Amino acid sequence: MIKVDARGLSCPEPVIMTRQALLSGDDAYEVLVDNHASRENCTRYAESQGYKVSVSENGGEYTLALTKA
Repeated sequence: MIKVDARGLSCPEPVIMTRQALLSGDDAYEVLVDNHASRENCTRYAESQGYKVSVSENGGEYTLALTKA
């Protein structure tokens, strides 16, 4: 599983980092973000690329688990 740590970054950087990771073609990824806008934008992008996204929140940080749908 590839992990993308985009905490502390504002959009569009987390989406760009997620896009770069998805180019590897793996089936599962974990994306860490720490703001609502990045969570929403990364989720939308991953879903548009055919991934199922589940989000968990812990102390203001979000973990997005991306799996190939």
